[in-house]
Amino acid sequence: MSDSTGSIEPSVALRAAAAHTALRLEPGHGQPLARHLSLLAEADPGPAPLVWTDTRATLLSAMLVARGRNDALGAGLELVERYFDTGRLVRPAALSGPVRSGLFASVAEYCAAIGWPQIGGHYAAEALLFAETPAQRYRALSVQALNLALNAEYPAAAQAVEEARTLFTDQGWPHADTSHCLLLGDGLVAVSSADLDHLREIADELHRAQPDDPYWRFSVSMIRVTIMLIERDFTAGLAESRQLLHGSGRTRSFRITRDLLLGLHADMLAGQGEYDEALTVLSTAVTHPGHAVCFPMQRAGILLQMGREREVIDSTNACVTLLDEHCLRTLTPLLTRRAVAFLRLGSERRAVQSMESVVRLIGRTGGSVTPFLMIPLDDTERLLDLVAEHTPDLGPTVTIMRQMLPMIAARSKGSGAFAVLTTTERELAYLLTSNLGLSDIARARNVSLNTVKSQVRSIYSKLGVSSREDAVELLQRPDD
Repeated sequence: MSDSTGSIEPSVALRAAAAHTALRLEPGHGQPLARHLSLLAEADPGPAPLVWTDTRATLLSAMLVARGRNDALGAGLELVERYFDTGRLVRPAALSGPVRSGLFASVAEYCAAIGWPQIGGHYAAEALLFAETPAQRYRALSVQALNLALNAEYPAAAQAVEEARTLFTDQGWPHADTSHCLLLGDGLVAVSSADLDHLREIADELHRAQPDDPYWRFSVSMIRVTIMLIERDFTAGLAESRQLLHGSGRTRSFRITRDLLLGLHADMLAGQGEYDEALTVLSTAVTHPGHAVCFPMQRAGILLQMGREREVIDSTNACVTLLDEHCLRTLTPLLTRRAVAFLRLGSERRAVQSMESVVRLIGRTGGSVTPFLMIPLDDTERLLDLVAEHTPDLGPTVTIMRQMLPMIAARSKGSGAFAVLTTTERELAYLLTSNLGLSDIARARNVSLNTVKSQVRSIYSKLGVSSREDAVELLQRPDD
């Protein structure tokens, strides 16, 4: 049955769930009920009405949030494009300011959930523009903080976080009404500067706010695994991430946090030298449009540690052609990995071009150090030297970045040892540090066992060793 605006008349239960949920999206009223979110996530929002009314907009607002929070994201960006065109409703609207603000905030939250922070940030700004009360402003700032942080716009995200936190304190809202979006956005800002103390505080805040909500608990654990990665506590981090990724609780988690956790898990495997297992973990991972989590970038980091530089370039070519459709937060580490690969392959000009783009992006988006996470320190320092030499105006940014490198870069394997090897020998040398036998290495490289044995003898000769054990010890020795 259609109403006078041409939309499908929702059931009484659906309208009641939407009204109740919309009220609780703002602080001061408690969190939305799980049963209402489930009901709304399963409902079809239908076509755009002939004229938007407050009631119809409130229903869509609640449905978008329900889909984001219940991981019902199959419609992707097409669901937003059904009702909006470049940030504006496709049909005439007679909406009050508060309803319009709430609708835009819901679109922004949904965009963050599907991994399109570039688009979500625009809707969050519109939500802020129409907010009329402290509660509406807090909600708009919270979704703005998450989208900006997901897109590596860290100074603006930090400003939104600060204003939202001040509002929350001034209004005296209960801690249980804290926004999950705000805390996740604040966490991403903390990761960008490797602020582990603040990350611990955010994990504790999430736990205190909703200790019985499995979605929130999963986010708490993901943040704690992030801390373990940065601290290089790989054993504990892998145990925790395995339990999360394979336990029954993963079915009640946000897609964005699951994907972030999968990347962390692969990084820790690589940090322990389990490169093949790390690649296997990522082999079925799906990168969604927007690339808020970019698995080609994740794979490139592992391939780089294996000495497979050509594959790093080939596997990331598609990403660099996306231009402004690629999330900035994952684009900068992707370009960093390509820069290291180009440098190792002897293409210094292309390495400098790629690294210069990284430095400029980091300078523009607030000085994040995450692009260098798990990248060998000697490679990063060499690239920064080249950038400073070729582009002196970037010197101040380079200096700031250098100060943080020892904390987050991967410990360099004996770079002097690798330096004497050819590119082919370096690729093989990385595999020698794994648990693979020579026959397995031959199959992995698609060459004969005799070819591998010949190359290994050449490596031993150049390193001045006579056994695989001595070669591995030398190759894995950190630089002084």
